[in-house]
Amino acid sequence: MLTSITPLGERGRGNRWAVTTTAYAVGCLLGGATTGLLLGSIGALLPALPGLVLGGLVLLAAAAADLAPGRLPGGHRQVDEDWLTRYRGWVYGAGFGYQLGLGVVTVVTSAATYAVLALALLTQSAVAGLLVGAVFGAARAVPALTLGRSQSLDQIRRSAAGLERQAPAPARGTAALLAVAGAALLTGAAL
Repeated sequence: MLTSITPLGERGRGNRWAVTTTAYAVGCLLGGATTGLLLGSIGALLPALPGLVLGGLVLLAAAAADLAPGRLPGGHRQVDEDWLTRYRGWVYGAGFGYQLGLGVVTVVTSAATYAVLALALLTQSAVAGLLVGAVFGAARAVPALTLGRSQSLDQIRRSAAGLERQAPAPARGTAALLAVAGAALLTGAAL
């Protein structure tokens, strides 16, 4: 999906990349906010939970899961690429973004996604859950922006190949960040 929305592809479909990616980013933000709001609202219905302890444990578990070999549980569904020729750019941009922002209706590649969902629930607040989800959604929009300078098919291929080659480093970085954040929450809970 990442290489589907590029300046070159959008021009070829008669769309403007800036409009499509803006719709995509807004869709990601709204999808994440929807999930966060829903989970935060559900969390508010639960009895008081030791949020720092549970949050810390969730983050450490997610870090361990991301470092372990194997595939995470979840769906195998991708966004529908037929939308690229069926709808206007802003429609599929928003639709793709919303689905990816929701977090779990497409393939989940990192346990960090599940950790964010758990953290939104553990906020036990609709507003705080919405904020957690919105930050997640905004983060989901960033990779699509990396191809914004690609003006030729060769540049797109090089950029996509470079992202693929570099994928292990951000994955390790995400696991490390999850572990540090988990430890910080557990330390905060102990104080």
